[in-house]
Amino acid sequence: MNTTEDHKILEGIVSGNEVIITTFYRNNLPYIRQYILQNSGNEEDVEDVFQDALILVYQKLKTDSLELHSSLRTYFYGVCKNMWRNRLRKNKKMVIAESLPEDIQIIDSDIIKEIERKEREHVYRKHFLNLSDTCREVLSLLFQGNSMKNIAHITGYSEGYTRKKKFECKRSLIEMIEKDHIYEELQLKPEKKL
Repeated sequence: MNTTEDHKILEGIVSGNEVIITTFYRNNLPYIRQYILQNSGNEEDVEDVFQDALILVYQKLKTDSLELHSSLRTYFYGVCKNMWRNRLRKNKKMVIAESLPEDIQIIDSDIIKEIERKEREHVYRKHFLNLSDTCREVLSLLFQGNSMKNIAHITGYSEGYTRKKKFECKRSLIEMIEKDHIYEELQLKPEKKL
């Protein structure tokens, strides 16, 4: 870690200190906004990328796997830049501007893998939320490791209906995911067996 100030910010992110997070947001958003808006993005994209990058930093801090070889600002900018370039590549848009801080560090392949995992999760969640309430309930209980008998008991459905519903819901979810234009780009391989 480079500075005492970076250390305080990182501690604030881990502890969920709203003042520190808000200050970090206010101080860093303009740089991220400028880069994304110059490269085919909009305000919604700016918010999404910033939030995803902050979550990635938080997760790395929680697992004690964050290694800074530059300032936190430079590291964070690099993460946001790579996330945005990854999304553009997946959407087949062109990156136009390439202005980077001089001390930007090279983002290692673990971070790129983490970004791609997050994008797979995003595609899954987006389509999972488009399922009916019944499907979301049945599949959530299934992913929690419940047996068909337990799911039937919890939902009040017959075991036969629960099995049929599980099959229909899984099929619907898989079809929606496979139709998503990001699916082919990510070569989406379900992380959980459906």
